[in-house]
Amino acid sequence: MLGFAGARLRSALTLLALALLLLVGVAWGWGAATEPFPEADEVPICSDTDVPAGTKVYPDQVTVSVANAGTREGLAGRTMQLLVDGGFGRGGINNAPDGTDVRFAEIWTDQPQSPAVKLVKSRLGKRAQVVRRDTTLPGVNVIVGDDFVELAKGGQWAKSDQDSVICSPPAEADDDPGVVD
Repeated sequence: MLGFAGARLRSALTLLALALLLLVGVAWGWGAATEPFPEADEVPICSDTDVPAGTKVYPDQVTVSVANAGTREGLAGRTMQLLVDGGFGRGGINNAPDGTDVRFAEIWTDQPQSPAVKLVKSRLGKRAQVVRRDTTLPGVNVIVGDDFVELAKGGQWAKSDQDSVICSPPAEADDDPGVVD
């Protein structure tokens, strides 16, 4: 009889231990499931890059933002896609401020001699104008109107005539830091 009671006690203790493990697991799982997701590090659209005089600047070094000053819906988005397909970095897309009158294309900048501005202007074509104006979007600000349809062939690079600062897309992260190019 003592052997039967010992077996029952051992079974009860085993079940108690398993129930305790189950409760600990449920509590841990609940805590993990209800914990907020970690905040992702916000990657800036572009960062300032020093460009010494005489340096060539290529499209992949230039962030471009586009604003629609026309009545054609989606014009800024389509223009942005053309620029991205041409190798430029993606900036912001927006509508131009109310009252903006741009028929073809303008570049709004406070640095008209910037090699980034020169390169983007070459892709917009001869009708595009560079206007000295404060901007709110990152990178080179392109304002397009209803007469703008497509990019020109333009230059593959632009040379900096003087020391400049351009807004460049963030460098892509290296997937394998152990690999040296």
